Amino acid sequence: MIGASDIAATQVLPALRQLGHEPVVVVGSDGERTARYAIRNGVGYGTTSIEEALGAGVDAVYVSTTNERHAAGVHAAVGAGCHVLCEKPLAPSLDQARAMVDAAAGAGVVMATNHHLRNSPVIRALRGLVADGTLGRVLGVRVAHTNLLPERLRGWRLGSEAGAGVVLDLTVHDVDTVRFVTGMEVLEVAAIGVAQGMSGLDAVAVAGRLGGDGADATLHLHDAFTTPHARTAFEVFGTAASALATDAMSQTPDGEVVLRRADREEVLVDVGERENLYVRGLRAFAEAVAGHGDPPCTGEDGVRSLAGALAVTESLMTGRRVSLGITGDIA
Repeated sequence: MIGASDIAATQVLPALRQLGHEPVVVVGSDGERTARYAIRNGVGYGTTSIEEALGAGVDAVYVSTTNERHAAGVHAAVGAGCHVLCEKPLAPSLDQARAMVDAAAGAGVVMATNHHLRNSPVIRALRGLVADGTLGRVLGVRVAHTNLLPERLRGWRLGSEAGAGVVLDLTVHDVDTVRFVTGMEVLEVAAIGVAQGMSGLDAVAVAGRLGGDGADATLHLHDAFTTPHARTAFEVFGTAASALATDAMSQTPDGEVVLRRADREEVLVDVGERENLYVRGLRAFAEAVAGHGDPPCTGEDGVRSLAGALAVTESLMTGRRVSLGITGDIA
């Protein structure tokens, strides 16, 4: 584990252990804090040396440092021949992210991005409704990814470090999830941000355009750190029906999907087994490492989601619509 992080302790470690895996070593920037973290979370030991950790007989590495440090961790792991699961966003810049993915491909190791929402039964149910034609042609997508950022997470996310802020924490998830559900790419965006007291820009609204298979659709995103009473939601509008998922953008398998047809009939959709998102994702990552299929979210997917988030950032800075330069369908 490169990064003595909250997400590693609260989500990834419990999921790993449920699947029968044990962490060997955790790397952190502060030796005393990392040692305490290792003891508190039952990890073999803690160190500040990535090189020492990679020499401890590890097969795979989970990178969950702050965003600007992801690239160094991934390159070190790939250089040691280790498979890598990296937190989102992959890096603060597209060039860095692309170099990480290319390095993993060159080394012949699996690289995955930890966009956990792809493992949500609610999100997967939406994807199924699009894929099987139940909704008809997709006309638009609306996402509300709004919450009150917990006190324990109000550190670097609210700072000035590269990769901090609501866009690279929440909007990047939206872009990936929209791509996953619809099979369409984000083609262009226009964004407005406001400061509501949490940090600089702590809430954003995004309008955009999706494309794929010769069709265009609208995109609407609302992301915020500042809304204590909101429910997250993901809505897909189609020519034959629309689907609304509530409590959709969270770390839990909760939430519901309602299908609404032209006659205004509303049907509750069975989302299937409500498995822990991280257990499902880590199982699939381990299977990919063993040579069975791809991880739920590849490194390339991580590059695509970052491109969308960086386009939103550019629009916020310039006040202009930003094109992602994508003309074709998903590769």
